[in-house]
Amino acid sequence: MKFIFNDPTFSLQLLRTIGETYYKCADIGECISTAYHIKEGDFESWYEEWLKTSKRVHQYAEDCISKNHLTSAKEAYLRASNYYRVSGFLLIEPDDPRILTTLDLSKHCFKKATSLFTDLVESIQIPYEGTTLPGYFYHAAGRKETSQNSKQINQQKQQLGDNKNKDNGINGNTTTYPTLIVVGGFDSTLEELYASAAAAAVGRGYNCLTFEGPGQGEVIYKKNLPFRYDWEKVVTPILDFVISNQNDFNVDPKRIALMGISMGGYLAARSAAFESHLSACILYNGVYDSYDAIQTGFPKELLDAVNAGNSEFVNITLTNLMESDPNVKFNMKHGMRTTGTNSPYELIIRAKDFSVKDILKDIKIPTLVLDAEKEDSFPGQPKKVYDGLVSLPPESKKYILFTEEEGAEEHCQVGAYSITHQRVFDWLDEIFEDSS
Repeated sequence: MKFIFNDPTFSLQLLRTIGETYYKCADIGECISTAYHIKEGDFESWYEEWLKTSKRVHQYAEDCISKNHLTSAKEAYLRASNYYRVSGFLLIEPDDPRILTTLDLSKHCFKKATSLFTDLVESIQIPYEGTTLPGYFYHAAGRKETSQNSKQINQQKQQLGDNKNKDNGINGNTTTYPTLIVVGGFDSTLEELYASAAAAAVGRGYNCLTFEGPGQGEVIYKKNLPFRYDWEKVVTPILDFVISNQNDFNVDPKRIALMGISMGGYLAARSAAFESHLSACILYNGVYDSYDAIQTGFPKELLDAVNAGNSEFVNITLTNLMESDPNVKFNMKHGMRTTGTNSPYELIIRAKDFSVKDILKDIKIPTLVLDAEKEDSFPGQPKKVYDGLVSLPPESKKYILFTEEEGAEEHCQVGAYSITHQRVFDWLDEIFEDSS
């Protein structure tokens, strides 16, 4: 799907951004107007034009809140948060200070927006190996008694520490709810997971926990913790946090699902193979082997060099290719930063660790695998994941291929949240209904 840009990286990222209009995290005219001003293939132009839009919409939010137009402010903060994320997306030099500036502005605007939500959203810090991981907990039961009022918001948050609510959940509610934990991917941020999953989950009566782990967002850029292949060691502390707070959060411990998006499809599958507290898993999309995926589209001589261990040839060839191919440039530069590797060759070899080939058989919980007809990041891999779920009976696993006719053929169905979330949550509703 070509959208304004011919370059596939620019086209996909624009579609990814404009798709968040479905949850009021973007607006069509703002996105198209910004895109028309961008010089195709120029990362600096991408940054500059999106930054202009971010600042303008951020100012809308500030003007609205100063006049107590709180719904308008909330919506503008959501859009500004997303646009700041997009503006910094193609800043790929690790020491570029603008990365942290745009990241912090995105987080600031999102936090301002959630403070104005009608439903209760908690900013959380999850204990993890001597530090913490940032996250949000979206409460299915946490509807504020009085919305759009900062005093009421503060009172609501204070109630979370009240002894009565520690025993009886939010506002004394003893009803428990299914809970979705969301794992982002190679380049997602905590705030983007609101549109990717949390908004749809809470709208259907689910609690939702989103977080940034090693290799993602502020965890890589501020704490310098790179991606790790053994992601179960990340998810287990998340589950411990949820279960230890199950009364506060109104969590049904028998209905906890894990969703992994994009590369998160690997991270979630890996976790599901080791973690016994999960009840269901959604791989959005399925990732079978990152080493195979990272070589997709490489010319034969480059593949031969990788397989022969000729690191010098691989590094020179990919460095040259980065000059002409924005997709290769982004994936190599971002990949090296987030995995802690120092060269394209090291990045490719590190990808060998990120494989579920040998552990899919250990997944014993109902699993949904999504695929896209024009999937280009992990082509053919979701079906391999589905076929590898050999320990699951047919009724406990499902494979869905999204098509071009549905307008959902791109990687992770960008631009098609409505049909994607319909199918994901309808499946999950049925799984949890059958298990109750």
